[in-house]
Formats: sequence, structure tokens, C-alpha cells
Amino acid sequence: MRVILPMLVLLATPAAAQDAARTGPVFDGFGPHVPVEGIEAVPADTEFAHSFDVARNAEGEARNRGFESAARFINMHAAHGVDPDNMRVAVVVHGSAVYDLLTDEAHAARDFGEVNLSGDMVRAMLDEGVRFIVCGQSAAGQGVSQADLIEGTEMALSAMTAHALLQQRGYTVNPF
Repeated sequence: MRVILPMLVLLATPAAAQDAARTGPVFDGFGPHVPVEGIEAVPADTEFAHSFDVARNAEGEARNRGFESAARFINMHAAHGVDPDNMRVAVVVHGSAVYDLLTDEAHAARDFGEVNLSGDMVRAMLDEGVRFIVCGQSAAGQGVSQADLIEGTEMALSAMTAHALLQQRGYTVNPF
């Protein structure tokens, strides 16, 4: 019994957290977050310039989890009083994650399926000012051109270049 009870608690905790998860207020339907009680409030005038490094594609999941982390960052801070206009967010994309920025046509042409399941989320994030910056080295190595990418996606010489330029402009890098 001493072994079973802790295991049951561990198994139940993620489900309970997932039940409390919500989306919004910026992105409805993705970017889930949970309220955290008893913490010091994030000052409303906080300004964020934050970048995410995403190298893995969705791999059979509905949407790219790395992209969704950026949406979660925005949703949870907006839900805790930070003005979305005070958040500058960039997603630097390289490796196989480049495929999750393909137009539906380019996605289908590569036999990945008729629809890029991350596409609607990416377009909604672009509409809110999130930057998606593709590593030109990864894109070239995978035969992906700017024309293959969702409109609004940027291309850099490399992911390293994109991160260096973002850091010069005051962006911090998400450590996980």
C-alpha cells in the first residue's frame, strides 16, 4: 500500500492539472495554461522579449508542441495581467520542425498529409505578432524554399544567426 498510494497520486496529478487547463485570453483553442494561486503577481507593465528554439516536428501529434509553448507563454502571462502588446515573442525553427511551417500544398507535396495540422495555429500566432524565423541552413538542407512556407514566416541565414540577432535586440531564450 505504501508503494501504491504515491503512484496513484503521481498518476492523478497530471490529469487534475490538465482538467484545470484553459486557453486564452489571446489564443483560444491552443496554448493551454493553468492558474497558479498564491504567487506574486507579474507586474502589469512587464515587458517580455522572449524567443523559443524549436527543432522537432509534431511527429504525429496534432500540433507542434514547441510552437504551442510560445502560445502558452503569451496566454498565461496575459491571463495574469501582462498586456499582450508588451510581449515580443519569436520562434526560431530549425531541424525537422521546419516541416511544420509548410503551406498545406507543400505539406501534401511531400506526402506528409493534405493539411499541416500546425498551420492554423501558426497563422493565428503570426496574426498576433509572433515571429517565426526559419533556419536557412535547415531549410536548404531539406529542400524547403521561402515559397513553401506559411505566409509571414521569415528566413534567416541560420538558427544561430537568428538567435544572435534576437539576443542583440534584448530577447531572452527559453531554456527548455
